[in-house]
Parts: sequence; structure tokens; C-alpha cells
Amino acid sequence: MDIAGRIAEEVRRCTVQVLAQREGASGSGLLLNGGRILTNAHVAAAASRLSARLWSGEILEGSVTRRDDRRDLALLELKHNNPDMGTLRDTPASPGEVVVAVGNPFGFVGALSFGVVHSVGPIRGLGRRDWVQAGVRLAPGNSGGPLADSRGRIIGINTMIYRGVGLAIPSAAVQRFLSRTIDPLRLGVTIRPIREGLLILEVEKDAPANAAAILPGDIIVGVNDADVKGTDDLADALEDSGDLARIRFLRGGSSRIRETVARRHAQREAA
Repeated sequence: MDIAGRIAEEVRRCTVQVLAQREGASGSGLLLNGGRILTNAHVAAAASRLSARLWSGEILEGSVTRRDDRRDLALLELKHNNPDMGTLRDTPASPGEVVVAVGNPFGFVGALSFGVVHSVGPIRGLGRRDWVQAGVRLAPGNSGGPLADSRGRIIGINTMIYRGVGLAIPSAAVQRFLSRTIDPLRLGVTIRPIREGLLILEVEKDAPANAAAILPGDIIVGVNDADVKGTDDLADALEDSGDLARIRFLRGGSSRIRETVARRHAQREAA
């Protein structure tokens, strides 16, 4: 077997087929250490339990233990003794690198697609998040599978096709997701970007924003030390906040910036 064939075989062995509870629905996933499987959040959908078919053909039941809908990542836990596990690369992908995408398009197990990285970075219309953009063929069922370099190291998790180019979540974003001990703080608000910041349209009952006395009509202009101009700014700031966030906002046409603290579990704050 040549080097390319050997690498492809290695990546195939750490790729699984994720089977959702919806009839006929499936995607792909990456085997990690500790009996974990990484996949896309949209593959896991709203299910709390899923099953995964290993390269050996064995099917195991698992449960969703963490998900990040914004980054489209989900983590499954299941008991397995499979020795073949994916290795996430520490360095980012570079344009011109030869890569291989492995997945289960249309239920065809272990399909390969070779290509080249076009670029790495944000894409207009998809927010500020970085993507690995590669000339690989993806189809329904590839979502959640690995994008690997010429040494078999995982540089991204395949997610979708956008304007004919395959998009993968970079390994750095995957590492941040895996290293998080708690989910990002969620304010529980409906917002609309305006020139001054983010206009609050609605506040959910019993949400952290409600407990922090944030009201519809307020305009969020900052979180902690970061200014907020768009929804990605807010999401990034909350992701780094832990259990509490200092919210800066405008109220009632006043130019005076007020402050309040939103906590994951908080008593009502004075504005």
C-alpha cells in the first residue's frame, strides 16, 4: 500500500457513521480518546442518544454530553475499545496543502475525497468564524467527519458545502470546544444589530438577562472589556466569560453607559 493509501486507511479507521434517531438520518464522526466521538451539532440534532457504527461494523449506543450549536459541534460519549483514534493537529492548515475528507455520504461508509486547501479564514455572509476551505467533495452524510492532512492528522471537521467549496471547522476551534468545562453563558435575549450596538427586542423569563434587569429597548454595547457591534462579538465575549459577564448597555435614549452583571444562576441585579 502506498503512503496516501495508508494514511487514508488510518483516517477511515477513526471515522464512524453517526446514526440519528430520525429514520434514515446519518452523518459522520471522529473517534477521540476516552470513548468520545466528535461530530456536528446538526448531525446530533435534538437527540439525547445516538448510535455509531465503527469501521469494524460494530454499532454502539451513545449519548450527547456537550453541544455548541453556534460552532456546530457536538460530543458523544460511548464505551468502546477501538484503538484507532484521531489526532488533532496543533498548527493551522495552510493554502495549498493536500487533504483528504473521510465520511459516509448517502450512507456509503468510508468514502474518500482528496483535494487541496484553498484558504483559511472567515467567509463573507457566515460571520467572523474561521473555516478551512478546501476543494473536496462533500455530500449529505459527510457532516461531522474528519478533514486530514498528508500525515493523517486532523485539521478540521467537515460541515458543509458553500458555493462549491467544502468547509471544515478548524482544529483550533475544535480544541477550544473540547477543553471547555462549561457551556457558554447564554443571556436569553432576542437581538437586532443597529448602529449603536445590539438592540434588545425580547428577554426570556427566568433567563440571565432578565435576572440582570436588562429590558427590551436596551442596547448592549459591550461585554466585559470587549466592545459589541454584532452577534458574533456578543457570542465570542460570552464564550470567554465563564459563569458571569459584565454587560455594558444604553437605555432610553441616554448616552450614559450603564452596567449590570449577568450570571448563569443569578439573583436580580439593579440596573
